[in-house]
Amino acid sequence: MKKLLDQIVKFGIVGFICFFIDFGVVMVLKVIGVHYLVAGICGFLISVIANYILSFRFVFERNDERDRRAEFVVFVALSAGGLLLNEAILWLCMEQVYAKWGWLNALITENLATAGAKIAATGVVMVYNFITRKIFLEKKG
Repeated sequence: MKKLLDQIVKFGIVGFICFFIDFGVVMVLKVIGVHYLVAGICGFLISVIANYILSFRFVFERNDERDRRAEFVVFVALSAGGLLLNEAILWLCMEQVYAKWGWLNALITENLATAGAKIAATGVVMVYNFITRKIFLEKKG
């Protein structure tokens, strides 16, 4: 149990670093006028590469029998699921909540709404990422 808890803490630290990479890219692109869904994809892609490197350096035990290219492909495929989840949450928050609730538009700016949506999406995707990587990528036993 202690090993799992240590792993979750390390995953959280790696996730925190990658969140700031992702979030920073999204917000910079959003401020310069890039659509939030495009900005979300760009932030995600840059952070997934950093996450792959950090995850296998500090969090998960590598399966030495697995080819590194195959490992990266599985990591990217699982991350693509996370990207779809991320984009769905961003879309839901921005198009179905922010855009349709006039009182919310009057209360906060679109950039602030995007930031809140991104934080919510990150929390959900973090749980998804840990569980799927633990099941499909980590060395068993």
